[in-house]
Amino acid sequence: MHVGIDYTSAIRQGAGIGRLTRGLVQGLSGLDRENRYSLIIKGPVPFLDLPPNFKACRLPFSERFSHIVWHRLGLPLAADLFTGPLDLFHSPDYLLPPLRTGARIITVHDLTFLVVPQYAEPALARYLAKKLPRSIEQATVVLADSENTRKDLVSLLRVPPEKVEVVYAGIDPTFTPVTDKDRLDSVRSKHGLDAPFILNVGTLEPRKNLEGLLRAYALMRNEGHLPHRLALAGGRGWLYQGLFRLVEELGLRDSVSFLGYVAEEDLPVLLSLADVFVYPSFYEGFGLPPLEAMACGTPVVASRAPCLPEVLGDAALLVDPADHHEIASAVLRVLENNELRLSQVAKGTTQAAKYTWKAAAEKTLSVYRRATVS
Repeated sequence: MHVGIDYTSAIRQGAGIGRLTRGLVQGLSGLDRENRYSLIIKGPVPFLDLPPNFKACRLPFSERFSHIVWHRLGLPLAADLFTGPLDLFHSPDYLLPPLRTGARIITVHDLTFLVVPQYAEPALARYLAKKLPRSIEQATVVLADSENTRKDLVSLLRVPPEKVEVVYAGIDPTFTPVTDKDRLDSVRSKHGLDAPFILNVGTLEPRKNLEGLLRAYALMRNEGHLPHRLALAGGRGWLYQGLFRLVEELGLRDSVSFLGYVAEEDLPVLLSLADVFVYPSFYEGFGLPPLEAMACGTPVVASRAPCLPEVLGDAALLVDPADHHEIASAVLRVLENNELRLSQVAKGTTQAAKYTWKAAAEKTLSVYRRATVS
């Protein structure tokens, strides 16, 4: 079987879909030495440390050009012209390019633009609303990151239930409690986190509800002595400017650290250093960061909005994302109740162990096989 995978997001995106794509391909490369894989990349190809049956295939045009030609103009410049005939093509980033032959699979990570359109970037929402239904129609199988996304696909886009398979993401094995003092001290110093801290990891955008987290943090500081800083790790998305204004309005300038995008090798250390991880999103397709925090032995407070209860189970304290008083109360419970803290850490370790890239690759490979014989 010759499989083509659009690997561009894995090269271009440090977080989000890029991380999920890198994880899946790493899982497949450790599992499958029989089939042939062409990793399709728009633009320069970096060194990839993968087995011989995984080959990078550079398309002779940029990611922007491909979007214009394939998705905006709909021109028939088939992706498999550059790879040779494919038995199957997998797009981990929602949309299919023109193809001549073979089974077609897309991964839909979430339907933010339909479920909570007020938290979706307007131009992207319009684009997906126009283009995604056609890719779903053309796809042999649609992969969803969670059962919740699967239900959204069926109810909102009328996708036949039998056409959707759930493949949960995995946690990279590097996410484990870090105890090496030199590594801990180095990352703490690098990010200026001398005091104990509360951590959030995610793109700065409205859907992540960082405004609610800031208000909860201000409430905790106003109601008692809280030595903890609030550390927000993540790149700037859209409509993030209000967060900086809110920090000023709440008098938190000296207590909140915006860390920006954090290198992958630093994340397990940062998570291990945090006293509690808070993830109050209004909507998620999966929710990898809180699971990574659990894998690093850090207790988690998270939103009970979709699909976090499905993924996190009872290993996190779940709160109403719209109620910053409830967020604050849950965080303080974890910080002040050592028995609760130890219980949540133990539950989190067990929960995180359920999600591996090996399991994700096994499920994905079984879907590949069924799709090519149907």
